[in-house]
Amino acid sequence: MRVGFAGLGLMGRPMAANLLRSGVPLCVYNRSAGPCADLHARGAQVAALAQDLFDRCDAVILMLADDEAVDAVLDRRGGAFAGRVSDRLVINMGTHSPDFSRLLEHDIVGAGGRFVEAPVSGSRGPAEAGDLFAMLAGASDAVAQARPLMAPMCREAIEVGSVPSAMAMKLAVNLYLMASVTALAEATHLAAAGGLDLFRFGEVIAKGPLGSSVAAAKLDKMARRDFAPQAAIRDVVKNARLVTAAAASEGVEAPLMRESMARFESVLEQGGGMLDMAAVLMAYETQSRDD
Repeated sequence: MRVGFAGLGLMGRPMAANLLRSGVPLCVYNRSAGPCADLHARGAQVAALAQDLFDRCDAVILMLADDEAVDAVLDRRGGAFAGRVSDRLVINMGTHSPDFSRLLEHDIVGAGGRFVEAPVSGSRGPAEAGDLFAMLAGASDAVAQARPLMAPMCREAIEVGSVPSAMAMKLAVNLYLMASVTALAEATHLAAAGGLDLFRFGEVIAKGPLGSSVAAAKLDKMARRDFAPQAAIRDVVKNARLVTAAAASEGVEAPLMRESMARFESVLEQGGGMLDMAAVLMAYETQSRDD
């Protein structure tokens, strides 16, 4: 199978690199050409245009920033759409609303293509290590075709049903993640205000019943004030807005998500869009200074 990969951002580039490293014949495309250079040096073909990517590939993986980017790469509103997706497998690994994904599957299948949702849990570090976790949804034959491509990028991939079940699952997981990291920031701010050693605080959390890989990584970043992005605030805010919109559409109250989103948005407004989500700590620090 000739495989294409579109979207070489913070997550996409290491994911594509792992596919390439595993021996998958890979063609890559990015709207700005710069991120392609390293993968080209490792043996990937580079498509100058999205059309070239689809012309060369039987399956195309999308890891794009938002709905508009997906529509642009597929030329979904233009005359090239049917030709790009017909007789091809399109695997969308980005995070989008369930409604967007449902309609995307409808359009792709209607044009003679196959579609799989495969959003992932994990940040840049797990992406580099091939340690992501994928949620798969789609027709069983399409999922069966997509599954072997998950192995180089993901430690595990679980099928969760039909489209848009994977996107709905990802948003529910994101709610838990974002509320948890916000709670960690609030607790860290309290610990710092009380004069506690933040590294020792992280050790206590890690050894107790609430310890987790996410808690360990984010507490370490907060203690070191190392906010180099693993999961950028800009992307977290986008996903938080998707979660709140999904909750509203289902008539579900999400007070923790709304409060967490406000904190992340505060850091974004301070110019922190490309900081790691652990920088939500800054929202508490700013509030304390203002008070």
